[in-house]
Amino acid sequence: MATTRLDRKTVARTALDLLNQTGLEGLTLRAIAKELDVKAPALYWHFKDKQALLDEMATEMMRRMSAEFLAAPDADWRTALTTSMRGMREHLLRYRDGAKVFSGTRYTDLSYAAPMEAHLRTLTSAGFTPGAAARAWSTVYSFTIGHVIEEQASGPAPDTGEGGYDLAARAERLADYPLAAAAGEEIFRAHDRGFEAGLAAVVAGIGATLAARRAQPGAARGQEGAARG
Repeated sequence: MATTRLDRKTVARTALDLLNQTGLEGLTLRAIAKELDVKAPALYWHFKDKQALLDEMATEMMRRMSAEFLAAPDADWRTALTTSMRGMREHLLRYRDGAKVFSGTRYTDLSYAAPMEAHLRTLTSAGFTPGAAARAWSTVYSFTIGHVIEEQASGPAPDTGEGGYDLAARAERLADYPLAAAAGEEIFRAHDRGFEAGLAAVVAGIGATLAARRAQPGAARGQEGAARG
């Protein structure tokens, strides 16, 4: 048996390495133990169940994203959100079912705090209230996670290239619904273009609904004149 000392990070990193082979459903503590050349009960010292393991895996992904691109956002809030979410999507796509692993988990340390603080500070410096900044970050983050979950569910497996929607069969089933049938190519194939279009729409919407409203000088003078009149 291996004599390397196990810790939570080692187990999580091994699990992430296995994801492309097994997918989320096939990822078990037993399979991870075999990869580490230990007996499965050894892992229960560190993780009481699979959810605890997923929490640590998501935290490890966040550590990597923070080190690579999240920690130093651009001073322009639009660029900061766009660049960080592009990076998050690219990172999640490295792992089979990566977005499913990442979503709905609880971080096991504060690795998320510094990049989150930096992005919220960029937004508040641009005039967002703290609440609006939090909502802006949550909205663009949720869009990205949701997009990648659907993208990975509809696309081929990264290790084999197999799977994915059969668009021809789908179109045949939807023969009486031509617009829904034609939408398949946009929804299930054009992932890069679709993500960019959706992200741009979300960022534009944030600017239109959550950014601080500043009155135009001319409009302010007009309102003042109307009040005097």
